[in-house]
Amino acid sequence: MHDLIIRQTHMTVPVGTIYCLGKNYEKHIREMGGAGPTPPVIFIKPRTALVRPGGIVHRPAISSEMHHEVELVAVIGKKGKGIPEDEAMDHIQGFAIGVDLTLRDVQAVAKQRGEPWAVAKGFDGSAPVSEVLVRTEIPDPQDLTLRLSVNGKVRQEGSTRDMILTVPGVIAYLSTIFTLEPGDCVFTGTPEGVGPVEPGETIRAEIVGHIAAEWNVA
Repeated sequence: MHDLIIRQTHMTVPVGTIYCLGKNYEKHIREMGGAGPTPPVIFIKPRTALVRPGGIVHRPAISSEMHHEVELVAVIGKKGKGIPEDEAMDHIQGFAIGVDLTLRDVQAVAKQRGEPWAVAKGFDGSAPVSEVLVRTEIPDPQDLTLRLSVNGKVRQEGSTRDMILTVPGVIAYLSTIFTLEPGDCVFTGTPEGVGPVEPGETIRAEIVGHIAAEWNVA
C-alpha cells in the first residue's frame, strides 16, 4: 500500500512525489566527508519507496551496505508553486517521522562515476514513513528531537533546531523548482549518526514525545 495514514482520523492519503533534501545538517555533512554548509541537494524517490509503519524493508540483492537516515517529513496538503517562505506552513498538512534508506555501497560507486543516485536512494521500500500528525500537533517544527534506534540501541539523535534550511525554507525552495501537490512528502534532511542496518534487525524512528514507528529489515 502506497498511502499515508493520518493518525487522528485513520484516513489514508495517496502519496505523491517524495522529495528529499540532502546536506541539511552541518554535522552530517562533516561525517560524510564534506566541509560546512552547501547549497541544497535535492533528489526524488518514487511512491513505491513508501513503507507504512510495521512494514518490512527488503535490502536489495545488489547491495550489502544499507544505511539508515532518520528525518522529519512534511506532508503537503495544498498545491503550490513559488510559495513565499512566510506562507509555507499553510501548505503543510502534517508531519511524520521517516527514514531515508540508502544503499551506501551503490551510492559510492555512483559518486565515483558521476552518476545519479536513483538506484541507491529510490529502490522499493527506501522510504519508511510513520503515520502523519496533523500540523496543529507540531506547532514548531524547528523544536523537535529526532531519534532512530536499531534493535533498541540509539544510533541517531538530533534536533531540528540544527537544520541549515528550516522547514518553511525547504518548502519555499522546492516550490521554486517543482509544483508541490497534496500527498507529496518532503524529507528535510538527517542529523549525524547514520550507519548500517542489517537483515533481521528492527528500526525504530521517532519524533520524541510525538510519534514513533518500527520496521523490520529482511
